[in-house]
Parts: sequence; C-alpha cells; structure tokens
Amino acid sequence: MAVHHLWVLAFGLSGNIISLLVGLAPLPTFYQIYKKKRSEGFQSIPYVIALFSAMLWMYYALLKKDALFLITINSFFCIIQTGYIAAYLFYAQKKARLQTLKLISLFNVFGFGALCLLTYFLAQGTNRLKILGYICMAFSLSVFVAPLGIVRKVIRTKSVEYMPITLSFFLTLSAISWFVYGLLIKDLNVAVPNVLGFIFGVLQMVLYMIYRNPKIAQLQQPKLQELSEHIVDVVKLSTMVRSELNSVVPQSNAIENDKVIIEDQIVKKQTEGIKQSLDTPTNV
Repeated sequence: MAVHHLWVLAFGLSGNIISLLVGLAPLPTFYQIYKKKRSEGFQSIPYVIALFSAMLWMYYALLKKDALFLITINSFFCIIQTGYIAAYLFYAQKKARLQTLKLISLFNVFGFGALCLLTYFLAQGTNRLKILGYICMAFSLSVFVAPLGIVRKVIRTKSVEYMPITLSFFLTLSAISWFVYGLLIKDLNVAVPNVLGFIFGVLQMVLYMIYRNPKIAQLQQPKLQELSEHIVDVVKLSTMVRSELNSVVPQSNAIENDKVIIEDQIVKKQTEGIKQSLDTPTNV
C-alpha cells in the first residue's frame, strides 16, 4: 500500500507540474495583446471553455474523496483562466467583449449552474458522482478532439507554424501522467479521456517530424520564380533592343540612299552643263 501511495503521489505531482506549465503557455500571447493594447486576431473561446472544464472537474473533485491533486490543478486553472479572460476583456473591442460576455454567460454561469442544480436535485450519493463523472469525461473527450483542426491544417499546408512542438510534447506528458494517475486511483473518468489526449499528442509530434522542414521547398520555389522572372525580363529587353535597332538601321539606310540620290543628281546637272557649253558656238 505504501508503494501504491508513492506512485499516486509521484504521478499526481507530475501531472500538476506539467499541467501548470501547459496552463502558462498562453502568457506570450497575452504579452503581445498587452504590447499592442488590443486583442485583434485572438479568440476568447478557448479560455472560456478551459475555465468551464476546470469548474466541472473542481465540482467533481469536491464530491469525490481522495482527489487532492484534481483540486489543486483545477484551482490553479480556474484562477489563471479567469486572469486570461479578464485581460482579454480589458483590451478587446466592443464587439469581441460582448461576444466573450455572452460565452461566459452561456458556459460558466447558466451552463455550469444548470449542471450543478440538476445533479444536486435529480441524483443522490454515488449516482450524482457517476453522472457528473460521465459529463466531465464527455467534455474532456470533446476538448481533446479540438486539435484535429490544427492537424488538418498542418497536413493541408505542410507547415507546423501553428503547432509548436513544445506544447504538443508537454500535452502528451500531461496525458500520460493523468492516465496513470486515473488508473492508480481507479477512476476511469480521469484515465479514459487522457488516452485520446496521448494519441493526439503523439500524432502531432509525428506530423511535426514530417513537416518540420517545409521552408527549404518554400524558399526554393520563390528563388525559381524570381529566376524565371529575370529570364523573362532579359528576353523582353533583348526584343526591345532588337526592335529599336531594326527601326534605327532602316533610317540610316534611307539617309545614305538619299545622299546617293542627291550626289547623282548633282553629277547629272554638272554633265548636262558641260554638254551645253560644248554645243554652243563661240564668236571670233
């Protein structure tokens, strides 16, 4: 039993530490928002959904016994996601701010409130915990399916620009830690969703290894395009020069022909003058 508790402690702590690092990953994004003093180009829904998930798991952990590590990590996520949302609302435009407030009302106020009321009044004891566990598991599975959009974008663009390997790596480690932790405490609601998280994490890292060097091909194509453009420019220039030479050469030939004609006319006039002088008689 002592060894079992040590394993639970080890994987619970590792899950908390790795998840904490994952939770701090959006800090560079909000630093950019702080520098720009606006939140254009960023979405608030990931943070609203993350807060809703943390609230669900917090409620589940409070009802379940011996779930200290679930309480600690989800407490941290509730605090950090609330901070992210507050920063987003502070720098967001009016339209984005209203949309975020609607999402918060839908998920974190009415949605979470309705789940609490329904599970509290319609279920009792272990049934309440089971129902809430199924809800948490289903929601976590839907959250883990979200990276499919990024995976599809990586395959389509053959670029990993929008899929940082560090985040994928830590998400995979987090899934492994929480999966083992769920097995050790015999809670499938914690273990099962992280199987899918592990699969998608490994898939993202494999795609990163495949498409991590797309820039070579992307750089070669512009160079070839520039070279072809230069060749086309040279051909155009040569045709222009040739046409100008062709237009100049006939002009010079015409001038020379005019000179020859004028000289012939002068010679003819001189010969005619000499003939006339020879034909006229002279007085003695």
